[in-house]
Amino acid sequence: MSVGRKSSAQSAVLRRPAKAVAFGSIGFEVRGAVALVALARPEVHNAFDETLIAELTAALEAVDRDESVRAVVLLGNGASFCAGADLSWMKRMAAYGRKENLADARRLATMLGALRGLSKPTVARVHGAAFGGGVGLVACCDIAIGAHDATFAFSEARLGLIPATIAPYVIEAIGARQARRYFLSGERFTAAEAFRIGLLHDIVPPDDLDSRVNEILGQLLGAGPRAQLECKALIGAVAHRRVDARMIADTARRIARVRASDEGKEGVAAFLGKRKPAWHSRQE
Repeated sequence: MSVGRKSSAQSAVLRRPAKAVAFGSIGFEVRGAVALVALARPEVHNAFDETLIAELTAALEAVDRDESVRAVVLLGNGASFCAGADLSWMKRMAAYGRKENLADARRLATMLGALRGLSKPTVARVHGAAFGGGVGLVACCDIAIGAHDATFAFSEARLGLIPATIAPYVIEAIGARQARRYFLSGERFTAAEAFRIGLLHDIVPPDDLDSRVNEILGQLLGAGPRAQLECKALIGAVAHRRVDARMIADTARRIARVRASDEGKEGVAAFLGKRKPAWHSRQE
């Protein structure tokens, strides 16, 4: 597994030997402070089934517990990022009863929630096809970088289904208006359109995808890990909510708490002292 050419800010981290963990449907390795999680079913364009869902959930839970990991990159092996649900899995689901279908859907929803709620920054490296649940994975990540030739679709309605478990994350990313068009039509759209509607943060030529991801990683590793966790919690507390006295008081409490934290004090002291903060040395 490779994240390609290294930026100057990140090269020292990614040159370190990888610590790999064996899974069947995903690749998982840690390089320095970065965990690389790869969907590894290229023969079916990384479509997911119950095994991939279980393994990805386990990998995300392991990453969340590992204090040495500062950022996570989600990528796909082979020609595609993720083509959504595996056809064989869908055939098995079609034979399930309501109780079995509900349990299966909850496992998928749990996996998406684990990715969305991860305490570390997540970066989606998107190339090739990202369809159905694959688009949901992109929307769950904090940052999404795509190749110019990536293609997207919410194909569920064409199969008589709905993109239910991914909907909260996708609608948060692209808004209800765009979701109406693409959920209802099931049409494919380009990386340029994904960027325009807010699904992707950046699009680059395919040959530049890895170097752009590395640049983002370099920026992420320069920030305080506790501050990033607090930022993610802050966004969840503030987004799409009315600004009232309770919210104003809450934001004041949050910044006061962080200012008084060890990391907050160290960051300000490092800035004033014109030196790197301590968290830089811990990952060098």
